[in-house]
Parts: sequence; structure tokens; C-alpha cells
Amino acid sequence: MAWPPDPAGLPHQRRGTVPGGRGRYPDYDVLANRDHWDAETREVVMARVEDVPPIRFFDAEEERTVRAFCDCVMAQDREPRIPVLNFIDEKLYDGKLDGFQHADMPDDREVWHTVARALAEHRFAELSTDEQHDLTQQFADGKLELPFNPSTAWSVVMRYVLQAFYSHPWSWNEIGFSGPAYPRGFTRLSTGIREEWESKEEWQQDPVRDVQERGLE
Repeated sequence: MAWPPDPAGLPHQRRGTVPGGRGRYPDYDVLANRDHWDAETREVVMARVEDVPPIRFFDAEEERTVRAFCDCVMAQDREPRIPVLNFIDEKLYDGKLDGFQHADMPDDREVWHTVARALAEHRFAELSTDEQHDLTQQFADGKLELPFNPSTAWSVVMRYVLQAFYSHPWSWNEIGFSGPAYPRGFTRLSTGIREEWESKEEWQQDPVRDVQERGLE
């Protein structure tokens, strides 16, 4: 059975961009604050939107497979999509890894190539939505056949996916994150008080309860 779509009533984004075009903060655009960031930070953040890196680490089949996987695990089932794979590819191609490696695992780059090949053997990119979810769940449960620990491999690849997704300003719009604080800083430091540039959440349904009620745990 396919996962249910966005909850009824989740508003269309009216300002800025969020993955899928719907979000809890429909009138919020973190990039409207970019003039308050220092020049170096602004350049880095804007490049994530305006200068998406090309694919150089993965071959064509791997790219097609892993792009579909990244969209699946981050529920990016419609445009606009954050180009998660491109940022993962850049990191792997440049060899700018996270500075540690699991003792029972190969280099992260080999992990990614091996996972990509394993998913490609299942023709992941050509599967239906239901089938992609089922195979992804098998991987998450440590049941994907790999030459090393599949549960650890899942943690490795998801670390990269989450880093790429949540470093992008479109995801900041989705969660209402106000972005870099330097040099402006914060002034309203008490719990529950928003800065003047932060947006009020429009859609009030509790996300934890919603996930439970829709059987998405």
C-alpha cells in the first residue's frame, strides 16, 4: 500500500520554495534574510540554489538508481525537489568525507557504489512507488543483501542524504528555520518567542500524531 499523500489542508507555499510545494510556513522565505548574512555565508548558501554541482562520482545507472532512492527516502514525490544526489555526489567526488569510518565497513565511497549497484540489481528506479517503499524498508531493516553490514550501510548513506537535504535553504523554509544568525544574531531568547523575521506556523496539526494516525511509523 502506498504511503498517504500530504495531509489535507497542508497549504501551498505562497512565498519562497519548499520541497513538493506545500509546507507549514507558506509565507516564509529564508532567502529574504540573505542580506543580513556575512558575504561568505551568503555565497555558500546561495550556491546551493543557483549552482547545483554536476554528477561526477556516480555513473549513469548509479545516478538514476540513487536519485530515485534519495527521492524515496525523503518523500520527494513531486517538484520542486532538492537535488540531494548532486550534493552527495560532490562530497564523494571531492573526497570531503566526515572524518571517521566504521571499523567493519569500507570507505564511504565504496559503500555508496556497492549500495547503488545492489539497488540497481532490483531495478529500483523502475519500480512502482509501493515497491520502492518496500525495498527501502528492507534496507532500513538491515535485510538488503550486501557484502557488509546492511544496517551500518543504511546509517552511512542516510547520514549523507540528511546532510544534503537539511543544508539546503528550501528545507529551511519547510521547517521554519531562520538560517545563519551571523552577524545579526538573536535577540528574543525566551522559549516560544519568535524573532521578527521568523514566520508563524500556519498548519497546526501535530506532526508526530499525524504520522501515527496515518500509519507512517
